[in-house]
Amino acid sequence: MAVYGAYGYQGKLVVAELARRDIDAILIGRDPVRLASVGAADAERRTADADDHDGLRVALRGADVVINCAGPFTVSGQPVIRAAVAAGCHYVDTAGEQHYLRKVFDTFSSEGEVTIVPGANDDCLPSDLIAALVAPLVAPVEEVTIALDLTSGGSSPSRGTLRSALADPETFTTGGEVYDRGQWRADVPVRCHSLIFPGAPEPAAVVKFALPGVATVPRHLPANWVEGVARAELVTAFGSLTPELIEKLPEGPTPEQRRTATFVVTVDAIGVDGRRARGVVEGADPYGTTAVIAVEAAYRLAIDPPEPGALTPAQAYDSAGFLNALVSSAVSWTVEELP
Repeated sequence: MAVYGAYGYQGKLVVAELARRDIDAILIGRDPVRLASVGAADAERRTADADDHDGLRVALRGADVVINCAGPFTVSGQPVIRAAVAAGCHYVDTAGEQHYLRKVFDTFSSEGEVTIVPGANDDCLPSDLIAALVAPLVAPVEEVTIALDLTSGGSSPSRGTLRSALADPETFTTGGEVYDRGQWRADVPVRCHSLIFPGAPEPAAVVKFALPGVATVPRHLPANWVEGVARAELVTAFGSLTPELIEKLPEGPTPEQRRTATFVVTVDAIGVDGRRARGVVEGADPYGTTAVIAVEAAYRLAIDPPEPGALTPAQAYDSAGFLNALVSSAVSWTVEELP
């Protein structure tokens, strides 16, 4: 299994998860010095740049799956996918950029003989899988609201996460798109302005946010409306980003900060007849959980690949089976019909 961007913050966590599971790894990156510093003694190391199609294709030779951790994915994603297709190598990435995800599905829906699953992270994959489990409770579905709540553990996001956001700043500051009766639109507001997160005593104010699930859920779930929201302070934080500020921050959270950080993804579905259902996925250590998710996603492609082309997580995997596989990593999930 190959890891592109192996010496980045998220890449090193993915490499550690592969080692924990005794999966052989090929570490790929642009800088041979930084690549040599990754603590995986038995791993093979290969140097390649995303801009070098032939070099990257050769670097991927012999790998059954590549996990791309090298954001911003608006820059690196499609070149690595093309090299993976040329090398006959399945593809997974940890992207969360809404526009990038839409481009992947539009561009690679039926290309090559490999399977492409973008968005294998703590936000996109859980929301996509849980939406597939919630929808049947109220089908036919009129409206889906995907919501994100995070606690940081006293740290900022990784520099890689922030650089990815800065690569498409307008999307993150304006809230991105909603799905409205067959079209993704940036020019309409969300319908949900407050909701009660699991365990909270009262509703929290939420605002439109460019969640990746808005790009994936409509690909497999017939719904007239899909929107993404998050707590207002999260949106404000992304709006204050500058390149100078990012470079002054640590590479990413410390291990202790990761352990105390939490995430909650909720998916609320409303049927055309007004029935309601909710799915919840929650856990700790978003970056560590993303590493587990990415490796699990890649492993499943390697042992039992679905149809080729670009697929959302819910199209590529059994939703309940995948979520159950995450329970051992302190992730919990529930689905229920509401009064």
